[in-house]
Amino acid sequence: MVVGDASIDIDTLVVGAGPGGYVAAIRAAQLGQKVLIVDKAELGGVCLNRGCIPSKALIAAAHQYESAQHAEVFGVKAEKVTVDFKKTQEFKSSVVKKMTQGVTGLLKGNKIEVFNGEVMFINENEARCFNDHESPRYRFKHCILATGSRPIELKAFPFGGRILSSTEALELQEVPSSLIVIGGGYIGAELGQMYSKFGTKVTIIEGMDTVLPGFDKDMTRLVAKNMAKTGIEIVTNAKAESAEQTDKNVTVKYSVNGESKEVTADYLLVTVGRRPNTDGDLGLDLAGVELTDRGLVKVDHQGRTSNPKIFAIGDIVAGPALAHKASYEGKVAAEAIAGLPSVVDYKAIPAVVFTDPECASVGLTESEAKEKGYKVKAGKFPFAGNGRATSLNQPDGFIKIVANADNHVVLGAQVVGIEASNLIAELGLAVEMGATLEDISLTIHAHPTLGEIVMETAELVEGHPIHVISR
Repeated sequence: MVVGDASIDIDTLVVGAGPGGYVAAIRAAQLGQKVLIVDKAELGGVCLNRGCIPSKALIAAAHQYESAQHAEVFGVKAEKVTVDFKKTQEFKSSVVKKMTQGVTGLLKGNKIEVFNGEVMFINENEARCFNDHESPRYRFKHCILATGSRPIELKAFPFGGRILSSTEALELQEVPSSLIVIGGGYIGAELGQMYSKFGTKVTIIEGMDTVLPGFDKDMTRLVAKNMAKTGIEIVTNAKAESAEQTDKNVTVKYSVNGESKEVTADYLLVTVGRRPNTDGDLGLDLAGVELTDRGLVKVDHQGRTSNPKIFAIGDIVAGPALAHKASYEGKVAAEAIAGLPSVVDYKAIPAVVFTDPECASVGLTESEAKEKGYKVKAGKFPFAGNGRATSLNQPDGFIKIVANADNHVVLGAQVVGIEASNLIAELGLAVEMGATLEDISLTIHAHPTLGEIVMETAELVEGHPIHVISR
C-alpha cells in the first residue's frame, strides 16, 4: 500500500491538541476508541504554549518582584531589587516545557497516535493529514474538531514590528519602558498589569466604560483603582483609530467623545478578541459541517455538528473562549461518541481573570438572576473581615453570593480579591449541585483561611453574619 492511496481506518480523529483536543482524545481512548490526534504546532495548543500557562508564569514573576519591593510592612527590607527579564523568560519557557512534556506522556500512556501536521477533509468521513514528509489518508468513524482560535487582527493595527498580538507580548526579551494596550478585556488587563509591575508605563485604551467589561462594576472598580494606583493610565469610552510606528516606537491616535488624542510608546499590544480557526484549507464544507455567520461551528447539546459523525468543541463553538470550557466539552463529545448520555450544561462554567486583585465569577449575577425572574437574596462579605486576608496584608476585595430567595439555592457568585481564582471553585460546586446557603454556612471551614469568606458570605445572605455588623 502506498501511503495516501488508501485510507487508514481509525475510530476517532481529533483535530487540534489544545486543552479541548487532548482531553477529548484521552477520554475517547479511556472509552476504548482508537484515537489519532493531529496538530500543526506544539501539543497543548495556545493555552499551554502561548496563552494561559506562559502568561501566568510571567504574572507570578511580576508578583514576586512587586512583593520584594513592598515588603517593609512585614519588617522585610530588600534593597536594589532588580529584574533579569531573560531569566524570567527562561523560567516561563521551563514551565511550558514541563507542561508540554506532561501532555506528551499522557497521550503516549493512553496509546494515542500523534501526527504533527495539518488536516484537510476529503468528504464526510475521510481526511488527509499532511506535513513536509508524508500525507496519509484516514477514514474515521467519528471526528472531534478542536482547532481553537487566533487573535483578531485589525486593519488599522496589523501585527508586526512594534504592533504585538498577545503571542508576541509574551516573548519580549526585555521589559519595555512603555506599552499601549488596545482592549481592556482579560488579556489586555492581565498583560498590561503584568508589565506595569515590572516597571513599564502602561496606557490601556478601552472602548467601553470600564476595563473587564464582562464583570460586575463593583469588581472592575477595585481592579481599575489598583491599576491607577500603580501608574496605569486607563482611557475608557475611547476609539482607537490608527497607529504609526518607527524603529524605536509606535504612536496611536484615538478619540474620546470626539476629541482626538495620541500616545506614543515602545510597543502596542492589540487584544480585541479572538477569531475561530474554521477557515483556510480545513475543508469543513466538504465534511458537511455548517458554520454560523461568525465562523463558529453549529453544534447540538453534545457538540454534534450538522455531520453526525463530527463533533466540535472549544473556541470554534458558541460561548466564551475558555480552556476549561473546551476541556469540559471535549469530555462530553468523547462520551457522546461512546454512546453515553452526556450533554453540556454551562450553568457552572467559571470565568477567572488574573489581574491584581483577581476576579472570578460563576453562575448568574444579581441582575441576570432578576432578569430571569428569580426572587433574589444577595450579599457581599469583605475580605477585610477575614483574618487570613488581613494577615497576608490583602484586605481588598469581597465575595458576593446570589441565591434564590424562595429556597435559598445558590444561583451564582462573584469574587474579587487574593486567590479569587481558587475561591470560585467551591462556589462553582455549589451552583453545579444546587446547594443552598445553609449547605455552605453549615460546612465547617478551617481557620484561618480565605475559604472562611465563602462561609461567612453565605451566613451574611442568610442574615446572621458573625464578622460584620448586620444592618
